[in-house]
Amino acid sequence: QVQLVESGGGLVQTGGSLRLSCAASGRAFSSRAMGWFRQAPGKEREFVATINWNGGTTDYPDSVKGRFTISRDNAKNTVYLQMNSLNPEDTAVYYCAARSQFERSATSRPESYDYWGQGTQVTVSS
Repeated sequence: QVQLVESGGGLVQTGGSLRLSCAASGRAFSSRAMGWFRQAPGKEREFVATINWNGGTTDYPDSVKGRFTISRDNAKNTVYLQMNSLNPEDTAVYYCAARSQFERSATSRPESYDYWGQGTQVTVSS
């Protein structure tokens, strides 16, 4: 079993930055790919970023590419999402997700993730 706890959300002005953290408990964090997703009110859940087990592979949708950076520290069982140049369209609840043990490959497919955090709110004011 894996528990994920996100932190770092909040209110920021357009053009600002935030760094989200996701602390994982449980076994074998370093053997799992991780991802970030978001969901705005009235919208479907959206892929934001993914990272493979050792940080060597990352992927982003065009909507955040060049502005968001995912990283991980396996020694701390933590994955991060650095978000720069934020705009109001980035307003959403952001969720951290983990794949099953030994599923090391990064993926944008939410159905490939077995564990989810409770989410952290990010609000960008115009």
